[in-house]
Amino acid sequence: MSGGDQTAAQAVPDPGVASRPRTGSVLTRLKHRLPLPRGLGQGMVSGIPLGWLLVFFLLPFGVVLKISLADTAIAMPPYTALLDWDGEAVATLQLNFGKYLFLLEDTLYLSAYAGSLKVAAVSTLFCLLIGYPMALFIARQPAERRPLWLALVILPFWTSLLLRVYAWIGLLQHNGVINNILINLGIIDQPLVMMQTDFAVYLGVVYTYLPFMVLPLYATLEKLDETLLEAAADLGSAPWKAFLTVTLPLSRPGMVAGSMLVFIPAVGEFVIPALMGGPDTLMIGRVLWDEFFNNRDWPMASAVAVVMMVVLVIPVMLLRNGQNKTAEHG
Repeated sequence: MSGGDQTAAQAVPDPGVASRPRTGSVLTRLKHRLPLPRGLGQGMVSGIPLGWLLVFFLLPFGVVLKISLADTAIAMPPYTALLDWDGEAVATLQLNFGKYLFLLEDTLYLSAYAGSLKVAAVSTLFCLLIGYPMALFIARQPAERRPLWLALVILPFWTSLLLRVYAWIGLLQHNGVINNILINLGIIDQPLVMMQTDFAVYLGVVYTYLPFMVLPLYATLEKLDETLLEAAADLGSAPWKAFLTVTLPLSRPGMVAGSMLVFIPAVGEFVIPALMGGPDTLMIGRVLWDEFFNNRDWPMASAVAVVMMVVLVIPVMLLRNGQNKTAEHG
């Protein structure tokens, strides 16, 4: 091919190349034609969780707070309205704070709050003592084996909570599996009393909420840099000392997250104490049930729920602020 032919060939555009759109130029033109407001993407990202909290937390909490400030009535619903209209476009706001004052005077509610906090705190401690070695063991396994161990941790969630509680009842009752095995082995002569006790409640709560402790701990321990442990060993640190000075402090976020995930729902637990606990096991979930359905005193039950919410939310907010300040100071 001569030089003139080559020049003519270069001058004629390739039909295939010309037919393909230029993605970069198209995006550039769209960007200039449809300018996005600054901060719109950030607003959408933060607006979704805020909207979720507004619809499913703040609005229900506002309804419960409203009911707690009303008076009990024999009607449907069983409480009075906060606004009383006199028929001449004049409304009177009536707020009754007597329910909250009664909570401070009656020892029944104070005992229920104390019992719930005690059960939740002890159960959280046992979940941490049992769940930390489990999470550490899973995090130290090869990557291909971790999904199997995690599946075994999550496996109880595949069945109903009620079925799991009844399974424990079958194990712990007077003529249950555990007592029959111990009697047949000659270890005990009389069946042990395990059901309708505080021991059964603690066992049920720990068993139910243990995965909520293991999973956040695993997520934190799995990201731990193992070179830090190797450096500690090179400096002459014993394994237990390296664990206390390296692993344990770095896993603190997982410990806090797991403790909150166990403690908060354990405070309001109702099914496990009702089925496995005795008559002396008094928790706030049982009190709420009795006030709502047995006594039909919705304002009193709502006041109990509001106080419980405040008792739980304030420490969580303080803890969160403390963590943010610690992260800011490095």
